[in-house]
Amino acid sequence: MSPQVIDLFYIAASVLFIVGLKMLSKASTARKGNQISLGGMLLAMIVTILLPEVREYQWIILGVIIGTGIGIISAKIVKMTQMPEMVGLFNGSGGLASLLVGAAEWMVIDYNYEAYAANHPNVGFTIGAIYFTELIGGVTFIGSIIAWAKLAEKIDGKPVLFAGQQIVNGVLLVAILICGIMFIAQPTSGYANIIFAIIVVLSLILGVLAVIPIGGADMPVVISLLNSYSGLAACAAGFVINNNVLIVAGALVGASGLILTNIMCKAMNRSLANVLFSGFGAVTESAAGAAVQGEAKPISAEDTYYILEAAKSVIFVPGYGMAVAQAQHVVKELGDLLTENGAEVRYVVHPVAGRMPGHMNVLLAEANVEYDQLVEPPDVNPAMETVDVAIVIGANDVVNPAAKTDETSPIWGMPIVEVDRARTCIVLKRSLNPGFAGIQNPLFFYPNTRMLLGDAKASVSNLVAQFKDG
Repeated sequence: MSPQVIDLFYIAASVLFIVGLKMLSKASTARKGNQISLGGMLLAMIVTILLPEVREYQWIILGVIIGTGIGIISAKIVKMTQMPEMVGLFNGSGGLASLLVGAAEWMVIDYNYEAYAANHPNVGFTIGAIYFTELIGGVTFIGSIIAWAKLAEKIDGKPVLFAGQQIVNGVLLVAILICGIMFIAQPTSGYANIIFAIIVVLSLILGVLAVIPIGGADMPVVISLLNSYSGLAACAAGFVINNNVLIVAGALVGASGLILTNIMCKAMNRSLANVLFSGFGAVTESAAGAAVQGEAKPISAEDTYYILEAAKSVIFVPGYGMAVAQAQHVVKELGDLLTENGAEVRYVVHPVAGRMPGHMNVLLAEANVEYDQLVEPPDVNPAMETVDVAIVIGANDVVNPAAKTDETSPIWGMPIVEVDRARTCIVLKRSLNPGFAGIQNPLFFYPNTRMLLGDAKASVSNLVAQFKDG
């Protein structure tokens, strides 16, 4: 194929990426948008394989077989509760792939700089792109591994802080910058390979130090930010190998990830700097947490049934506990029974509920919840007093009224689902322990709150059985 034809196919793939990304913004079109983006990626891969400079296919075929196998197995065996960890690993895989692309191109340049420069007039620009690919790819790879380990509870999810941490990070950044200048300015020097190796090592260390101070409650922000990093690394790799579609796709992922990160931060009423450097969740025994006192009022499934049977307006507020219990299907079944009973049923999804962006949306979509029943906090908060029953399933921080009432709370000012103002609030939890952020929740002791303790799936199944028997 001629370069013009290749570019036309790449433009078509880029258009498919953009259309698919646009469709991902709505739950009703997200599945189709994902398929369209997949088609764009398939087109880009086929065209790239057919490039004239690709002469050997055995390693490409082997890579496709291994990658496809990993993808299929992951899709089959990974549970919905493990989806955030898998997304973190995929982000890290993208960063590692970009890092390896940059390293491979550097090996070609270093092998015969004069010959490479003769065929690539912009060799200086390419070396600069390699530097940024190694830097962003290294941070993305190891940062994603740390995020995965925290989400999978392989390491403590609490922030890891130490004295002078910001100074260490600053010195590290300066060292990486100096090494980058030396690497770009003198690529033919005898110590260029040593500087290259130092850049990779320092990038990996920076990735560790960038993620360890971030607590579990901020994981949705971290996941979206690392996703953005993986896109930026891919974009830089595109400049390294002069591949237009990789540049476009990486830029789209990088920009959309930054936009999503900003949305996540706004949903918590915090700045990105606060998320990255505040060590949120490091102090669980805060004044707010220690001051929470009262007596929780438990309720039985039978009494809960009588309350729901008389309700005309019911909202469900899902959280990570619903994912742990795999209760989304029985929750949907209960919602359908309530609708048949004459109640208006809605599912309120907070932007940072769960442990990754869109976690609750994915769970509810898996249960085939109607898209028009999904609402956001601003849609229900103004009229919360008219809600007969608010059912909180495993959510903690996104319904914590301390965000409105206690200026000493770490989540002060965070927009929440104001279930404390509903006529009756029923909280389904295994215990009264704090959520992933480690913050006590005074909602459990409010006069209109009842605690239905136990496994969420078993509790909801019990309610479903009573509706069917009644």
